[in-house]
Amino acid sequence: MGGDHAPDIVVEGVDIFARSHPDVRFLVHGDAARLSVLMDKHDAAKAASEVVPAEKMIGMEVKASQALRQGKGSSLWNAVQAVETGAAHAVVSAGNTGAYMAIAMFRLRTMEGVHRPALATRWPTMKGGYTVMLDVGANVEADAEQLVEFAIMGEAFSRAVSGEARPKVGLLNVGSEDQKGHEEIRNAAKLIREAGVDLNFHGFVEGDDIAKGTVDVVVTDGFTGNIALKTGEGTARLVGQLLRESLTSGPLAQLGALIAYPALRKLRKRMDPGTFNGALFLGLNGLVVKSHGSANASGYAAAIGVAEKLARSHYREEIVSNIARLAHANAAAAASAGNAD
Repeated sequence: MGGDHAPDIVVEGVDIFARSHPDVRFLVHGDAARLSVLMDKHDAAKAASEVVPAEKMIGMEVKASQALRQGKGSSLWNAVQAVETGAAHAVVSAGNTGAYMAIAMFRLRTMEGVHRPALATRWPTMKGGYTVMLDVGANVEADAEQLVEFAIMGEAFSRAVSGEARPKVGLLNVGSEDQKGHEEIRNAAKLIREAGVDLNFHGFVEGDDIAKGTVDVVVTDGFTGNIALKTGEGTARLVGQLLRESLTSGPLAQLGALIAYPALRKLRKRMDPGTFNGALFLGLNGLVVKSHGSANASGYAAAIGVAEKLARSHYREEIVSNIARLAHANAAAAASAGNAD
């Protein structure tokens, strides 16, 4: 029931996805009367779904603390709980991000060995694919060990959604040289190299490397990552607006736009954020996927696709294995420091 255009685009998104994935089933939580009317308009969604009535919903203005106190019985709470109980493999929502993460952390808890969950998203690159970037807002700060945990989780996420056997991982920094950056980022690079974690580590990358596709996974703290993400989204909108203004500036420009229409349509599709919709709260004991609140039906279907790929993957086992290696390396380092004292 959450999002700018819910529940209409949710049901339509389910319908789009169900048509190409007939083996996937859905529990659709919310206002049963409204959802049933929408289901009657979308045959594939209706055939693949069970409507689960919810007595209330959490609005976009509700604070995370308020959602925890008053959210029980809401569509968002019940959907997350379905993953907790095993009734569903994953939950997807376009609703209130703060409330969503608070409820998910409360109900599902973090995986063993993970200090903090991270929010991972994808960004289109010049190479035609995309880069996974995390954290993009869950944690304002992150120490070296947490950055390594983000790298481990982001690499497993990237492999699950892209099929790339050995995704390349980079740490976002102010320069690519080893001596650049603050202490935590330098220590994170050192820890990755010395801890024995199974990562294809590239080293440091800079801001322009995100769109270049220099690496498959870009790791940073949530403060830096959120600024980078919002800056990129704003730049994409600016380019789109300037292009529209140029192509409608006069008769000759409009004629040129008409001739170039197929190429422009392809460009618009490449720049559409809905194509890469579906961020993931990594590090929880369950699959929690966040759709953009402003997503259309196709964008919501893309977020469902992220959930479906991850549900069929072994990404959690890969995270557990590498987190265990990291913990072992930290314990060995602590023991060595104790013996030295």
